[in-house]
Amino acid sequence: MASFWVYVLENEDGRFYVGQTDDLDRRVVEHNDTGPAQGKYTLKNGPWKLVWSERHFNRASAMRRERQIKRMKSARWIRAHLLQGPADSSVGRASPGAPGLTAKS
Repeated sequence: MASFWVYVLENEDGRFYVGQTDDLDRRVVEHNDTGPAQGKYTLKNGPWKLVWSERHFNRASAMRRERQIKRMKSARWIRAHLLQGPADSSVGRASPGAPGLTAKS
């Protein structure tokens, strides 16, 4: 079964980037790639580290969650609602089952 991920990246200035993907490891590498084909926002504001991710079992669900988080438009909201909780060394890897989330500060 395919997994899709909603994720939050943070840069050294404390800015966030929210996205969704079907390959979390690849996507984080792409955001930190400095090549000309990469997006302007992540290129000029990186480097990025993965600080939160949530597993979904279909792309539609991941896209809905991504939009929900982006609508908040607040680093404070992300810190208060997504990044609270115990640090987990398995950032980006939720256990099998229902959609899970992981966080690391």
